[in-house]
Amino acid sequence: MQFSDLQLIDPLLRAVHDEGYRTPTPIQAQAVPHILAGKNLVGCAQTGTGKTAAFALPILQRLIETPNPNGHRAIRALILSPTRELASQIQESFSSYGRFTKIRAQVIFGGVGQNPQVEALKRGVDVLVATPGRLLDLMNQGYVKLNTIEIFVLDEADRMLDMGFIHDVRKIIAALPVKRQTLLFSATMPPEIQALAEHLMYKPVRVEVTPQATTVERITQSVYFVDKQHKRALLEHLLDDHKIRRVLVFTRTKHGANKLAEQLERSRINAEAIHGNKSQTARERALANFKKGVTRVLVATDIAARGIDVDDVTHVINYDLPNEPETYVHRIGRTARAGADGAAYSFCDHEERAYLRDIEKLIRLRVPIIDDHPYPMSAVSAEVPQLQRPQHRQGQPQSRNGSRGSSSSNGQRGQNAPRRETRQPMSAGSSTSASNSSRSSEAQHKPRRRPPTRSN
Repeated sequence: MQFSDLQLIDPLLRAVHDEGYRTPTPIQAQAVPHILAGKNLVGCAQTGTGKTAAFALPILQRLIETPNPNGHRAIRALILSPTRELASQIQESFSSYGRFTKIRAQVIFGGVGQNPQVEALKRGVDVLVATPGRLLDLMNQGYVKLNTIEIFVLDEADRMLDMGFIHDVRKIIAALPVKRQTLLFSATMPPEIQALAEHLMYKPVRVEVTPQATTVERITQSVYFVDKQHKRALLEHLLDDHKIRRVLVFTRTKHGANKLAEQLERSRINAEAIHGNKSQTARERALANFKKGVTRVLVATDIAARGIDVDDVTHVINYDLPNEPETYVHRIGRTARAGADGAAYSFCDHEERAYLRDIEKLIRLRVPIIDDHPYPMSAVSAEVPQLQRPQHRQGQPQSRNGSRGSSSSNGQRGQNAPRRETRQPMSAGSSTSASNSSRSSEAQHKPRRRPPTRSN
């Protein structure tokens, strides 16, 4: 199938051709015809599948082919996005695909002054891309009215839920016209999102190109069991491999991202941090340096990384495992984009083993273990991790090459490739006697999940 088979008009086909695209992705091939027909749609698709074009192209065509009933430029399409970076990239996509049309797209988000955004709105826009917080602010000030909206898109709906924006989203929905076309896209489909979809639209078409909560087949996944205090040393050890050209490293906290980036810089590894406390200018600069290859390692929190759309990320490293298993799917989806291959490494310390079990349950797969590395977890079997806290040895220095007292690992760097212990996919009734006997202990040691962080 070619883009011309999707019945797109010539100005859009020319723009798509200029972008270097010839064949539509599965989500584009399935969603575009339904959206062009004016149907409501729920799309379940992983990141990196081309879903922005799947709604941007038909929206542009519908706005071009349908005259503006108001006779003047007004907001006709609203795209709601959870983060500034993602909102910016969606607006860029609309501008790129609409370059041969007169459709005008504008983005608004917090973290920057509102005056330039207000002035752009006063000049008139057809497509508005917004984050919930700034949109509500401008609505309350009277600068934005949604009574002319014909098409509403809720993008990354599951992330909206995770970030605590669902109440803001409901307020915005209440201000929309009842008669409209509604599109909802989400990488996962938890019950709350299913309920929201049922509230938002009547008999939507459902498009699911990748089963929800599954990981992209092109991503090679692996886990390293390592003590928390040795994570940075293990990261630097892995970064000695120059095949890791462009790597996205996830930390749980903003402070942790800053600290890790500074430590890597001191080790002469080009690294920058990106998170919600950074100014918008700093975030854009860090992302631009990462895209250009100036920065090899981008250390990010989940919220900031949600809008990172870089085709050539070779590796994703979960320095801290996420406490929500769905976040793991989003994280590793930053690599293996646009048909490329990628790798995802996860560091798992004693307190994170319960998180790993949740992840494996969600993705229905045992993540292969790399057990031959210089910094193995103390007194813990990599094959069946014990749930008792390991006894930390005292007074045993650990050198950079990983030698450690009586450790069972050979601890030598530069030897053969690490051993990968491949475990079979999980089935509904599969479990070992060891895991059965340890569940009650695991429940006692499982850390509490952190409440969602709100920032846009």
